[in-house]
Amino acid sequence: MLHVVILFCWCLCKLADVFADTDAVKSVSVLEGDSVTLHSGLTEMMDNDLILWRFGYNKTLIAQIDVMDGSITVYDDVLDERFRDRLKVDHQTGSLIITNTRTEHTGLYQLQTNTVKNFTLTVYARLPVPVISRNSPQCSSSSSSSSSQQNCSLVCSVVNVSHVTLSWYKGNSLLSSISVSDLSISLSLPLEVEYQDKNSYSCVLNNPINNQTTHLDITQLCHTCSGSLSLIVLISVAAVAGSLLIVVAFVMFLTCRKCRKTDQKVQTPEEIIYIEPTFKNRKLHKTVRFIPKVCCSSLYQFSSQANLCFF
Repeated sequence: MLHVVILFCWCLCKLADVFADTDAVKSVSVLEGDSVTLHSGLTEMMDNDLILWRFGYNKTLIAQIDVMDGSITVYDDVLDERFRDRLKVDHQTGSLIITNTRTEHTGLYQLQTNTVKNFTLTVYARLPVPVISRNSPQCSSSSSSSSSQQNCSLVCSVVNVSHVTLSWYKGNSLLSSISVSDLSISLSLPLEVEYQDKNSYSCVLNNPINNQTTHLDITQLCHTCSGSLSLIVLISVAAVAGSLLIVVAFVMFLTCRKCRKTDQKVQTPEEIIYIEPTFKNRKLHKTVRFIPKVCCSSLYQFSSQANLCFF
């Protein structure tokens, strides 16, 4: 009776081990384009071993090792040939090797020998670099701060991603994050910072095995409104000053031109008339010639009043 109980317990333990091996699922992650090995757990294969590798919930056969026949067969043309030229089998341990992995290789793999082992393989796509841009060209005032305190509105975005988390960090502190699972979509995450903020900010895109980080340059993306206004005022003042300078130059030109004409008119030599007065003496009949010392500027002035000087 005792032997029966011991035998029953031993069989129960073996059965529990079998179910434990069957239910246990090992998770494996790999980056797209890299190779991954699903280990069989065997150090070497026995002569009577028959090893089968299956994929998916339909348990499609993708590789078979028959040690007794000495044959290794790889079925890489199944499932739309997604495994074409990518499957290898370790001749000593029977482990399955997948090279140049792609996201479509994600799924359930099953190893069947004397026991059953399940693997869940996740192939993560290579991550793009997050892009930080200005969310709005306008300046906004934070309602939680004073009316004079202006903020810069930014957004971090990525496209065509899945199984990732997009996050904003201030130094090493997490500010906000957003995640996506299976769908390949675009993600964006906004952030507002002060124009004069001296802290370091970064946008991080990550999955369980990889990450990409972009650091924020506030001075490049955020320009204060006061600075822009000063620039506009400066340009306006320069334009007005230029216009005034042109007007002043034009007025000076007209004035100089008028002065030049006046000078030319003044410097024109006037007609000088020399008059030889003749006096008659009834007795002597002598003619005396006088040369005027002062000359008249015009005939009209002479006719009205002649100043004659005698030597």
